[in-house]
Amino acid sequence: MYEVVNGFFDGAQPIPTSSTLGLIQVGTGGDTRRNLGIPVDVGAAIRLLTEGRPRLIDTGRVTVGSHVYHFINIAEAGIGADVSERANRMPKFLGASTYFVATLASLAVWRHKPLLIRVDEGIRREITGQAVVVANCQYYGGGMRIAPQAVPDDGMFDVIIEGPIGKLEALLKARKLYSGAHFEDPGLSRKLELLHGTRVEVGSPDKVLVQLDGEVVGQLPATFEVVPEALRFMVPKAGS
Repeated sequence: MYEVVNGFFDGAQPIPTSSTLGLIQVGTGGDTRRNLGIPVDVGAAIRLLTEGRPRLIDTGRVTVGSHVYHFINIAEAGIGADVSERANRMPKFLGASTYFVATLASLAVWRHKPLLIRVDEGIRREITGQAVVVANCQYYGGGMRIAPQAVPDDGMFDVIIEGPIGKLEALLKARKLYSGAHFEDPGLSRKLELLHGTRVEVGSPDKVLVQLDGEVVGQLPATFEVVPEALRFMVPKAGS
């Protein structure tokens, strides 16, 4: 999906088109399907191509060095990018479990990174922690509902700053990250901050990888910007 989405742009600019995207799930993570309510059943997904409704959604535009990329779900700098790099090297017969196994391997060696974050003009944070998540949608990493309030057509990013979450705590509370209940947990919520904005700049003096929809595209510094209503997707009709 990452390659297809980037095919709709020429550098930073959308290519004018009347095309509508459809999705039949055959990949490892399935997060785009979850975010847009597309059925996992192949037959139902095929029927949706003619029986669904088109929905305009935002994308994210990311500048890393001299390169410009786009994403529709979630971009992240930090441990999740390390997980994605490991998962992409692993054999695919594990299916959705690939991300869980890669997460365990990354946690075993992870060291928190110094991160400098700017959101729009007025918000600046400097932390040592796990990651900065720039969310257009709710799910990433094979079903982790990291941004439970994110909406892909509101013209805004949900930005989750993950502080120094311990390895044991991350393992013991992984279920809450997958269910989207992590902000309700008193221990986790003290190490998380949720912000909103249309432009996010992230830097670090250390090497910190950047991933977009599961694809590692480089390392910090990076700038993330909302592109409103950039793509049209076929999704289920309201109430179906």
